[in-house]
Amino acid sequence: MKRSEIFIRDPFILLHEDKYYMYGTRSLTAWKKPEELSSLGFDVYMSDDLVEWSEPIEVFKRPEAFWSDMNFWAPEVHVYKEKFYMFATFNKEGQNKGTQILIADAPTGPFSLHSDGPLTPREWPCLDGTLYVDENNTPYMIFCREWIMDGKGSICVIQLTDDLRDTVGEPVTILEAVEAEWHPADTTRFVTDGPFMHRTKNGTLLMIWSSLKGQDYVEAIAESTTGSIFGPWIHQEELLFSEDGGHGMLFHDKEGELVFTMHKPNISYGENPYFILVEEEENTLKLGKDI
Repeated sequence: MKRSEIFIRDPFILLHEDKYYMYGTRSLTAWKKPEELSSLGFDVYMSDDLVEWSEPIEVFKRPEAFWSDMNFWAPEVHVYKEKFYMFATFNKEGQNKGTQILIADAPTGPFSLHSDGPLTPREWPCLDGTLYVDENNTPYMIFCREWIMDGKGSICVIQLTDDLRDTVGEPVTILEAVEAEWHPADTTRFVTDGPFMHRTKNGTLLMIWSSLKGQDYVEAIAESTTGSIFGPWIHQEELLFSEDGGHGMLFHDKEGELVFTMHKPNISYGENPYFILVEEEENTLKLGKDI
């Protein structure tokens, strides 16, 4: 398959044993509660070159009696202690959405339930949890506290247990979308989506994340002034991408080049995965040519 034939949101790339694995939110079931619950799940596409992709392989299918019945979103797959862990957001009418962790022995799954329900706070609507392991090998989950909760659009961090089954302590807010000066003055929706951490060659800890600028879906950059996950974090003035695409992540390709991927455009049933080379420039990121 060509990328133009793949309709997913929130693409996530794992390079493992010289093969690319791409996960994402199924476009057709992203926003609606399907008539058939069996159609809810996640797929992986495989590639040797980021150009030609396999047909989708289902890696997670909604189990019977699973608590969530809608919005299977933003699967990320991380290798941790020789296992494959999927961080994914789930939702249910009358219950707050949240990020739950799944596990598998291979990148092609099948993934099974690992944590006992969402590890994001149950009293908040939360989404888009991602894994970050610090220099002491302590695992954390960075996630979004949805903007509808307090209007500010918060990004939070919480420590995870070493087995990724539970949390340690309380969540800490590290960034608020309302503080970003690139938002138009009349902004009322301070959306936060898809945080992803990146440590540059010079040791700077950056976070890319998505929001709305007017009607456009954009990708922003924040910087930790201390190099710690707890910041303080500052918003960089220039956006990474501002042409109606986002919920991205960064990965190194087989040649060691840094690549940014996202879905574009931000149109339901019309979004495709998109790849752009990236250069680290002082304490920020600059986009290069498309792949």
